[in-house]
Amino acid sequence: VQLVESGGGLVQPGGSLRLSCAASGLTFGGYGMRWFRQAPGKERELVAAITAAGGMTNYADSVKGRFTISRNNAKKTVYLQMSKLKPEDTAVYYCYTRDWVLVRQRDYWGQGTQVTVSS
Repeated sequence: VQLVESGGGLVQPGGSLRLSCAASGLTFGGYGMRWFRQAPGKERELVAAITAAGGMTNYADSVKGRFTISRNNAKKTVYLQMSKLKPEDTAVYYCYTRDWVLVRQRDYWGQGTQVTVSS
C-alpha cells in the first residue's frame, strides 16, 4: 500500500489549499480514509475522516466549517479542501488508512505534505 500526498505549500491567512492523497496497492473503495496533521512540538491529530463509500464524514472541531474531505474512488484519491486558513493550521498533513489481517491492525501513512499559513 502506498499513499502519496500533494498540494501543500505556503498560503496567506484566509486563503485556501486543496490537498490530494493518491493511493495504490489497495482496493481503495473498501477503505475509510483519514487526514491527520502534526505541528512542530505537538502530537499528531486527526483532522478529518471519510467512510469507504464517502457517505459519512467527520471533522475535528478546530476545522469544522472550513475543511472538507472528499474522495474519488475511480481515481483512488482522497482530498482535503481547506479554506479560511489560519496560522494555527500550519502543520505537516498526512493521509492515513488501515486494515486488518486476522486480528492484527496494519496502519498506512503517506510521507506528508507541508502546509504553512503565514503572511
